[in-house]
Amino acid sequence: MTEPTSEDLAVSGLTGQPAESFGFKNIMYSKEGRVATIAFNRPEVLNAVNLPLLNELNRALRDAAWDDRIAVLVLTGVGDRAFCTGADMKEQQAFIERPRKYWHWFNAFVEAHERLRNLGKPTIARLNGIVVGGGNEFNMSCDLAVAAEDIYIRHVGASHGSVAAAGATQWLPLVVGDRRAREVLLLNEPIPAQQALEWGWVNRVVPRAKLDETVSELAAKLADKFPEIIRYTQQQINFWRELSWHLTIGHARDWLAVHNTSPETLEGVQSFAEKRPPDYAAIRRRWANCQRQKIRNSRSRVWACRRRCQGFH
Repeated sequence: MTEPTSEDLAVSGLTGQPAESFGFKNIMYSKEGRVATIAFNRPEVLNAVNLPLLNELNRALRDAAWDDRIAVLVLTGVGDRAFCTGADMKEQQAFIERPRKYWHWFNAFVEAHERLRNLGKPTIARLNGIVVGGGNEFNMSCDLAVAAEDIYIRHVGASHGSVAAAGATQWLPLVVGDRRAREVLLLNEPIPAQQALEWGWVNRVVPRAKLDETVSELAAKLADKFPEIIRYTQQQINFWRELSWHLTIGHARDWLAVHNTSPETLEGVQSFAEKRPPDYAAIRRRWANCQRQKIRNSRSRVWACRRRCQGFH
């Protein structure tokens, strides 16, 4: 029996592993037949995303991409309250004092989206509960979405001190149209599942009892297609998403990291921690006071200059 060559060993490493071998804690990862399923597993915080979860998610996505036995990936959340509600606000509070750490966190978030969109296999978002903020960006990174009829989708960045620039500002206008995207991102009101269906935001809305059945039916249909044709079709369909993403995501990462120390972000994070509404009026008063102060300072400099000039003459 011949020993495996270095090339054989390298190629053998580019294969999927048993899902249970990873021992993930923050996600649940399983494979059944031709379908892999990843579930956000932090139901106690409505499946909010933190760095340990992102690190596990990236490992699972790489494995699913490399496993040629897998034809379809389903992304969902554990429990029936939330699919995903975006960034974990407790973790984000720590970034107020260490904005450079946010820059690293954001890179892990970007990597997860890159892997999900470029999995090389069709993906289905199984929307088992509310979809908020970054959770909707994961939803939109998937090819198709099936929602339980009692859920809603919502963005809250403008209300809580952030900008939804990790997918929402880039893709939502493409998915639901410009004016509707502005309504979602500026007003931050929840959009019920049925309305999301009418807007083209999701593909199916079904009673909760039929959610798994509907997702399984779609997965089976997707699995019965030519895999390379599917992969290249995805590549072509993603053109506008990829263009808007790559023109803006690096700028968004750096701007958000720098802006993480701003009064608006601080008020958003603190109000969440204190379980109170943000004091938007205080921010605007601070702006107005600063502007008046600048005007007074400017006038003082003008008069001082005139006095100096008059004294000189």
